[in-house]
Formats: sequence, structure tokens, C-alpha cells
Amino acid sequence: MPMKHYRKELWFHVPSRMAFMNITAQVDECLSESGVREGLVLVNAMHITASVFINDDERGLHHDYEVWLEKLAPYEPTGQYRHNVGEKNADAHMKRQIMGREVVVAITSGRLDLGPWEQIFYGEFDGRRKKRVLVKIIGE
Repeated sequence: MPMKHYRKELWFHVPSRMAFMNITAQVDECLSESGVREGLVLVNAMHITASVFINDDERGLHHDYEVWLEKLAPYEPTGQYRHNVGEKNADAHMKRQIMGREVVVAITSGRLDLGPWEQIFYGEFDGRRKKRVLVKIIGE
């Protein structure tokens, strides 16, 4: 059986500077469109101030992430970062580095092979503009 390939860009416009969006349903829809029953899906942020990660869909945890990330790489004072000579988003680059660029999920019997409570998230750290996430699926 020949290997199938599927590629789709998901576009997001987050109105706030930082936010987490559950994109599991959109990735699942891509999987249905692909027709792949066994394989792998790569989901990656195509912007260096955004992230894709897997975790629990629980508001308290998301709040804790925001507080923790802001302690590790605070937005202000913006003058603390050399990168901010031009743009004012050095903290967003660092937050992305911490949260990661992409996830790879196994596909088994036509379904995302996620563990209990696992969901796929888009993390935005320098919002208020359109950004994209790549979904690439390969398999049979």
C-alpha cells in the first residue's frame, strides 16, 4: 500500500498577547481528511513566538502556565532584552523555547493515539496578528 501524505495550515488570530487554544479537534479533522489509518501526525507552530504542546485542558493549569512563563521571561521591563531594540517580543521567543515548537502523535486505527487527558494546544506569546500551525500527516 502506498504511503499517504497530507498537509494543511491552520490559521489563528489570538486577540490577546498570550493565550492557549485547544486545537485537538482541528487536528482530528485533518486526520479524517487525510484518510491515514496508521502513521504519524506532526503539528508545529510556524512562528517563532508561538508553540504547540500536549497537556491537560484545565483552566487552572493554563493560568499556572501563564504565571510561570511570565516569571521565567517577563514581558516588562522591555528594556531588559537586547532583542527588543527593534521589536518588543523577546519574552515571546523565550516562552516559545520553553513550551516547544511541535508535537508528533501516533495514529492508530485512524485515531490520534493520545493518552488520558492529553490534548493538543496552540500557545500564543505575541498575539494580535494572524499566525499558522502546520499539520503534516504521513502513513497508510
